[in-house]
Amino acid sequence: MRRFTAFGILAGTMIVAAGCKSMIVFDPKGPIGAQQRDLINLTMLLCLIILVPVLILTAWIVWRFRDKKNNNAPYQPIWSHSTKLEIIWWGIPIAVILVLALFTVHYTYALDPAKPLVSEKKPVRIQVTSLDWKWLFQYPEQGIATVNYLVIPERTPIKFELTSDGPMNSFWVPQLGGMIYTMSGMSTTLYLQADETGNYMGTGANFTGRDFGRMGFTTKAVAQADFDKWVAEAKASKNMLTEEGYQKLALPGASDLMTFASIPSGLFERIVHEYSMSRGAPPGITLKAKTLSGEKALEQSEGGQLPPGNNAQKDIHQMGNSGHNMHMNHGK
Repeated sequence: MRRFTAFGILAGTMIVAAGCKSMIVFDPKGPIGAQQRDLINLTMLLCLIILVPVLILTAWIVWRFRDKKNNNAPYQPIWSHSTKLEIIWWGIPIAVILVLALFTVHYTYALDPAKPLVSEKKPVRIQVTSLDWKWLFQYPEQGIATVNYLVIPERTPIKFELTSDGPMNSFWVPQLGGMIYTMSGMSTTLYLQADETGNYMGTGANFTGRDFGRMGFTTKAVAQADFDKWVAEAKASKNMLTEEGYQKLALPGASDLMTFASIPSGLFERIVHEYSMSRGAPPGITLKAKTLSGEKALEQSEGGQLPPGNNAQKDIHQMGNSGHNMHMNHGK
């Protein structure tokens, strides 16, 4: 029975170790993904410096001091203190934590999602909007958009600008880099790059309701010539995304792959500010709101929220309707 148990443990360990090779985060295809893989490997190595000796000592102690049959000797431990051992089992973990802290600080700055990638090529901007339950990708410089799939040129930095028109979600292409959240009322930035052509899995890694499991998408990295050809074909598709079309697209429900030859100007910015400005002021990027709290009026910058439990919101809408208290002084 002991041999069977030992064989089972060994076989299970081999299976788990073999499965690590198929984990896509350990097979990065871009500079960000490669640095994140290195950080994961380094962290695991530092942890194993502590974990492996502890497991070995635990097994040895259990075996060395196990109870035996016909053992009638009384349990009379003799306690002693060893300064050397105390230094070892306190000093090594402290040293590991310090080393890990140094690497954590380094990678925190190196892997800042909004930090531009060093490249001779101009980044391609893609505006990402998570919907219920689909992804809208806008290419503002190319004037096109897609739903549930991405096409990017290889060896070119991609500047993702992300928001949500609905529940918070998280954008993740594991082989290119770590995830970043999409949240309504704000825009976040993420730089990624694919160093090889291929199809890479993308997903929404946050639970958002009924069809959240269908929010997967494919990121296709292609050569620059193929990317330009795809853009030309998308423009020739004559499938226009209008304001009315977007309102229908934003309704809850899954969606198939879609390509749009044109997009409404400023759609992404309006999605962001619809949430950031809808409390205390009408939607708009250049508006400031005056909010009332009790008897004192406080002026807040864009995105300000009215305190609950009073008539401030009602009053501010009346002020906004009068047209005398809203000023176009954004950025001053």
